[in-house]
Amino acid sequence: MRDALVQQGAEVVGPVLEVLCDEWSPVEWSVSSDVLCRIGQPALLPLAETIASADSPEVARRARYSLGRLQVSDPAVYLPLLIHPHPQVRADALFAFQRLGEAALAFADRLIPLLDDADTAVRQRAVRVFEEIGGAAVPVLRRLRRTPVPGRRLRSGALEALAAIGGPSALDEADRNAVRRLTRIKQIDEVPEGMHLCGSWYAVPTADQRAVLQAFDLGAGEPVTVRTGAAAWNHDHHNWNRRGHDACARVFVSPVLDGYTLVFGDSSQDTHRIEDAGDDGRDAAMERVVRERCTDLSRRFGAAQWYGMSCGDGWTAWCIAEKGEVIRFYDAFDAEGSGDDGPGHSAEAGYLLPHEDRFPDDAFDGVNPSDAGAFAARYEHVKRELEIPDTCYAVDIAARLSVDPGSVGAATLVRGHGLLALTACGREHGHPAGALPV
Repeated sequence: MRDALVQQGAEVVGPVLEVLCDEWSPVEWSVSSDVLCRIGQPALLPLAETIASADSPEVARRARYSLGRLQVSDPAVYLPLLIHPHPQVRADALFAFQRLGEAALAFADRLIPLLDDADTAVRQRAVRVFEEIGGAAVPVLRRLRRTPVPGRRLRSGALEALAAIGGPSALDEADRNAVRRLTRIKQIDEVPEGMHLCGSWYAVPTADQRAVLQAFDLGAGEPVTVRTGAAAWNHDHHNWNRRGHDACARVFVSPVLDGYTLVFGDSSQDTHRIEDAGDDGRDAAMERVVRERCTDLSRRFGAAQWYGMSCGDGWTAWCIAEKGEVIRFYDAFDAEGSGDDGPGHSAEAGYLLPHEDRFPDDAFDGVNPSDAGAFAARYEHVKRELEIPDTCYAVDIAARLSVDPGSVGAATLVRGHGLLALTACGREHGHPAGALPV
């Protein structure tokens, strides 16, 4: 049936598009989309106009999906859509060029103006197009950076695209120096903001950054704002397109925060020891690495802690060491599966541990699990009635023992500046690609 429709070409675009836009049609929308994509160019303008006039987000989504994936013999047919008055049409036309990869370089002159588009989503898509072109776009973008051009966002868009392609190594010396100057300016009055915490970090009671760098076998480091360092840490372990040694290339070493230096990330040796253990041995390897690292750090600095949080699945963990000895290691998932070996730590006093549950079995009887409001109300009522303590997480322990990086702010005493330091792998392979905020 699909093949027969495709063979009819332009004459069936209208009827098939009607089915695509019918949210109550018994025909799965992906079937209509597939037919339109295979018909190709005849569906281009009808889809663009559907996007521009759609009165339903779902209809617009279906049409947008289809527009950027049409099977056309010459991608140049998308060029007129780059100046279409509707921003979603421009963005979807850009997606078609993004799918070309390096071949989109042939259209660079027509793509460059989109780096200065009035719409943020369109500008971001234009950056992605150049990112997918890759290294071949670097000379074009560098020339753009050195040439006076109209459009206040054009040169900054080129800088973002360069960073997205190759990180700092894609920037020329003039741009790297410009970023350093901007960093120094921002550091003067930066008030650290609470970090998004997903991953693990160490805390040591010292202001000696050089000693911390040596302890983790890190390079000298590039001064960065807390904003840049936090973004780098989150980027490197949330980037699903990472290549080679991207996950073990660099570490963010914080300024001194309330007397503690925080280290976000691991040495490349530690990372490889954990990853080389494979899926079955990863958890045990991580615990060994963390215990050994905290032991060593506490010998050097008197005390050390390691904390872990996940933004996806509720995992949390911590390790506390003093004077060369680990005195507490807790992993919520391990404790849930096999119990907590203890002993507990005074910083946990007054809290429930994450694997502990003091709610009666019948606490939520009669509550519809899908009714979030009713569930929350019952939870708070039972918790208050039975005086069930709050559950603690790594950030709560960190707040008591050192500093919670998720809650830093104007009240946090800050000394010095942060560093983005390369590990042994980073010194060999360089920074991961990706633009970072300053």
